Amino acid sequence: MKAKNAVYAQSGGVTSVINATACGVIEASRKSKKIDKLFAGKDGIVGILNEDLIDTSLEKSSEIKKLMHTPG
Repeated sequence: MKAKNAVYAQSGGVTSVINATACGVIEASRKSKKIDKLFAGKDGIVGILNEDLIDTSLEKSSEIKKLMHTPG
């Protein structure tokens, strides 16, 4: 089966928790054989509705890992 793209959006809550969750989602999608690219909605669901997406595959793994400890 060919890998497909996925989309991720999150909003509300404490920024540090959202950042840590985003890190986990992005890292897990990179390990998955079912997901080709993960797109994140800029500013959560608003980004998806406005088709303002971030291609997370363009971000370095070292930068994604920083999200785990970024407070805001």
